[in-house]
Amino acid sequence: MNENFGANVSSRAVWLVVNTHSNREALAERNLISQGFEVYGPVIQKQIRHARRVHDALRPLFPDYLFVCRDSHELRWRPILSTLGVRSVVCNGEEPSLLHGSLIADLKARERDGIIGRPASPLKVGHAVRVARGPFDGLVGKIIELCEKDRLIVLMDFLNQPIKVTVTQGLLSVC
Repeated sequence: MNENFGANVSSRAVWLVVNTHSNREALAERNLISQGFEVYGPVIQKQIRHARRVHDALRPLFPDYLFVCRDSHELRWRPILSTLGVRSVVCNGEEPSLLHGSLIADLKARERDGIIGRPASPLKVGHAVRVARGPFDGLVGKIIELCEKDRLIVLMDFLNQPIKVTVTQGLLSVC
């Protein structure tokens, strides 16, 4: 989201978590930046299906949340609350909850061209897999599609009929 965000994030900095109004991350980010705050809103690339069309779009990794750097404890954070697009600051009692800068640095390290990359999956389309547990325990199938949220569509032979089953990746082992 933010092109002005520095490539080197200090792991010593602390970050506030800001809750934005629904689908208003970009608006809140622009307004926070114009006030002089350093803002980070990590994005991922998602496949969107609508009206029989499929396209890739950038979406927030944490919908309705942004991170704002707090360089020092003297930094006034209350003006964030009156920023257009911001709903609240995540707090613990009266004080804002803080994230260690190493978390943000780790997120930035996973970025490629400003987009958080998904970890490489050992499973690919065409691989033969065995279900390790659950109602299909022990059945063997072939991966025919990779879905979001670590789900896979597996073609299995069940009662002498091929069926498509959506399975989470954690339930499978490679044959």
